[in-house]
Amino acid sequence: MLALLPPDMSAEVFAALIGTSFATSTLTAAFGIGGGAAMLAVLASLLPPAALIPVHGVVQLGSNAGRAVLLRPHIRWSLAPAFLVGSLIGIALGGAVALRLPPEAVQLGVGGFILWSVFAKPPAGLARWSTLAGAVSSTLTMFFGATGPFVAAYVKALNLDRHGHVATHAALMTAQHLLKSLFFGIFGFAFAPWSALVVGMILAGLAGTWAGRHVLNRFSDPGFRKVLNLMLILLALRLIWVGLRPLLGA
Repeated sequence: MLALLPPDMSAEVFAALIGTSFATSTLTAAFGIGGGAAMLAVLASLLPPAALIPVHGVVQLGSNAGRAVLLRPHIRWSLAPAFLVGSLIGIALGGAVALRLPPEAVQLGVGGFILWSVFAKPPAGLARWSTLAGAVSSTLTMFFGATGPFVAAYVKALNLDRHGHVATHAALMTAQHLLKSLFFGIFGFAFAPWSALVVGMILAGLAGTWAGRHVLNRFSDPGFRKVLNLMLILLALRLIWVGLRPLLGA
């Protein structure tokens, strides 16, 4: 067992990360959002910085793919081609340029956009901006990691039912995390030492997705939208606070 652990990781930390994957996947499958950001926060405290975004990306790939498969009849497939094109552009931009942007500026910008998506009436054309949504979110994910709330704000403009929202969000995030993981692999990140952890977290995430799906089935569409808006607001306020802290000297 110890031979399968990533470098300098204890069995206790390994088990904690497996449990985290189950819990966060349950959260995302139930409400369509929140799990990726929560997982990133836990990983940031337990993994070395160089491994944080690559490992988070490949685990999220597995979790989102499992959720998309379980809910595949509800996916709005027509969005996929344009979003994928935008994601390819965004991954390239993120790898080449976005790392130079101040993290606090990104956090404030994303947080502000999410709050706008909740409280303002989105313009009629927002639902058609699949390529732009893919490009912006994929650029941000290369250095920010969890951009699920940004994509969720875009999907929210489509006014889908609760199953359609969760399924479509999962499919778009699967495409984004797949491209990101391929990028890190091509440019030298060694996934092999982390393979046991990644596989364990993906399997735990699939179990969490199954559990969260049953929670989702208990919600009505209006109830789901209220919870989704609340989670978007809380995540946006957290992003804005984290972005303001360096500027305020906190």
